Amino acid sequence: MWARKSHLDAVAGLLRESPVVALLGPRQVGKSTLARTIARRWSSSTVFDLEHAPDLRRLGEPTHALSSLRGLVVLDEIQLRPDLFSVLRVLADRPKKPARFLVLGSASPDLLRQGAESLAGRIAFHELTGFDTTEVGSKNSRRLWLRGGFPPSFTAKTLAASARWRRDFVRTFLERDLPQLGVTIPTNALRRFWSMLAHVHGQVTHWSELGRSLAVADTTVRRYLDVLVGALVVTELRPWHANISKRQVKAPKVYVKDSGLLHSLLDIETQAQLDGHEKGGASWEGFAIQEVIARLGARRDQCYFWATHAGAELDLLVVSGTTRRGFEMKYSDAPGITPSMRAALADLRLDSLDVIHAGKTSYSLSDRIRAIALDRLAADL
Repeated sequence: MWARKSHLDAVAGLLRESPVVALLGPRQVGKSTLARTIARRWSSSTVFDLEHAPDLRRLGEPTHALSSLRGLVVLDEIQLRPDLFSVLRVLADRPKKPARFLVLGSASPDLLRQGAESLAGRIAFHELTGFDTTEVGSKNSRRLWLRGGFPPSFTAKTLAASARWRRDFVRTFLERDLPQLGVTIPTNALRRFWSMLAHVHGQVTHWSELGRSLAVADTTVRRYLDVLVGALVVTELRPWHANISKRQVKAPKVYVKDSGLLHSLLDIETQAQLDGHEKGGASWEGFAIQEVIARLGARRDQCYFWATHAGAELDLLVVSGTTRRGFEMKYSDAPGITPSMRAALADLRLDSLDVIHAGKTSYSLSDRIRAIALDRLAADL
């Protein structure tokens, strides 16, 4: 229904450059569908589903099974066979490189470490996120905000079916997917922590406060967060520290990455409930941040927020080389310039500051400051 052209082109480009490409993302985000679409573009391709017993038997002797293949080789659910990374290292070093390897998996710190250590210099990573507005169209932006970007949730025939799918996803993710990745944290503890993160979504996060609420140590809270960030269901936005005299916030902000999952964790099922919920504005802010990051193609290590103890703040700072772009998210129809925006523009020496808002039109606010409608990101950003 949606071709996901930007992701298809990105992965195709990486396969031309690297012998191994890892396509990472949570379960049900569309990795297998995207990989099979890519495979059909190759004159010769072979797909292994590592959850499928016959495919596992074919890989009984992995070096022998893989060395004779040509074209594109897809290994789905690579986290089930981490031993294959060492085999891929040998195959990636063959002089004529008769095959390229596309490995699919749910991200985790251990999976990323194993891939990076075993295949240093041979592997490229691409994260597959849920749908964004450039894929589904601006006319579907409110549906996307409420339901989130997971294809089964967004395309569900009814709102009730979408909400049910997301509830089932949360349960299965905690009970099956994370243990499959080697996570040994009790399911109930992670469920409470994830729900707590939903209630502080978009806020500066202090580990000691979360630890007291959960009756665990700060280090335990940090470990829980690392698991959810590594599994690509939570985003940690780090603070940017400018060389200025003002006291600046040094704690990170945390967002539940998919707005639909956030709403499930908050027991929000309808647009009316979302519009009247105390976290509605924070939800829209997180949704808009993810849309901007997707539109820019920014990496996680290029994205920050900025705030001072005096009250000046910037929701998103994207640093690419010497370019600094600032973004403020305003859940309003016609935002104006605030003193905080002027402070961010001056103190951070921004090249531009864009105010992303919920209205219908984009317009200039001043030199280097624009108001951009979220629905017009594709055209105006």
